[in-house]
Amino acid sequence: MEAATHHPLIASPADLRSGLSWSPKGRILLPRNARKVSLVTRAAVAVEQDAKAKVSLLKIGTRGSPLALAQAHETREKLMASHPALAEEGAIEIVIIKTTGDKILNQPLADIGGKGLFTKEIDEALLDGSIDIAVHSMKDVPTYFPDQIVLPCNLPREDVRDAFICPTKGSLAELPAGSVVGSASLRRQSQILHRYPSLKVVNFRGNVQTRLRKLGEGDVHATLLALAGLKRLNMTETVTSILSTEEMLPAIAQGAIGIACRRDDEAMINYIASLNHEETRLAVACERAFLTKLDGSCRTPIAGYAYKDAEGNCVFRGLVASPDGTRVLETSRKGAYSFDDMVLMGKDAGEELLSTAGPEFFSW
Repeated sequence: MEAATHHPLIASPADLRSGLSWSPKGRILLPRNARKVSLVTRAAVAVEQDAKAKVSLLKIGTRGSPLALAQAHETREKLMASHPALAEEGAIEIVIIKTTGDKILNQPLADIGGKGLFTKEIDEALLDGSIDIAVHSMKDVPTYFPDQIVLPCNLPREDVRDAFICPTKGSLAELPAGSVVGSASLRRQSQILHRYPSLKVVNFRGNVQTRLRKLGEGDVHATLLALAGLKRLNMTETVTSILSTEEMLPAIAQGAIGIACRRDDEAMINYIASLNHEETRLAVACERAFLTKLDGSCRTPIAGYAYKDAEGNCVFRGLVASPDGTRVLETSRKGAYSFDDMVLMGKDAGEELLSTAGPEFFSW
């Protein structure tokens, strides 16, 4: 005769002694103090959720590339160092958001919508409350923002120059005629072709690691990358040589990190405004005023660089070019290193080049 088995949903004498009672329907076990247990359980869950809410104070939204993550971690470290409330373990969470620009890598940016493709999804996450602040490479940020978003902070700017990377030659000038240079940047393409028309330039997209891998596999003979990104990734050993800003004028806001938040979120504004590097913010404002006046898109090669000289003045240089490099127009300005003066300098430089180039110049 088989031993009697106890069904898990059927009460046994031992169950009754332990405080469980019979259910009038189906003999399902119920604790005699079921209501009390339920209340205790719910209270415990509420306490746990409340504790998590208190610890997870701030969510940083970022793209998922190694460089974007390095910038997000730099932001987190600065916030932790400046605000003791954010220094607790788990107080700041980094949230990776995949943007359209990250998903489509086989087409030039100009063909799929331009710079906003690297920020659109992050802006949406900011607006719906999925994240509290957003960390951007400023050169990827469009000149417009949704009304509900502000960008009150730029971190100290890194080196603005471009790096030449090649396994066989030391500079662009040393490359033989017909050599293929990979770059997704129309700014770089046009300036390369303007100085070295015998070279061939091809679209070359992907994160830093992807482009270096393609270079190593022989897809191209050389490439150019922002020195700032290589420094932040601790990958400067890959650099063959560094181009001066006279040879290759940087992208607008190259090397600058921007931190955005919702306009009505005073707590976040105060957190990130405390990290702002004013010299960088003013330089970026000058360059972006120039870009805005030119109504710059990813179809027009535009470059600009504002910096403080030895006397403390702002010096600005700006450039527009045809994609094939056959026409390059440049201008410069010098004035007081103050927000209003520098924004006016950027706008005035843009107006000059618009007038000089004529409307047909921008119809690519």
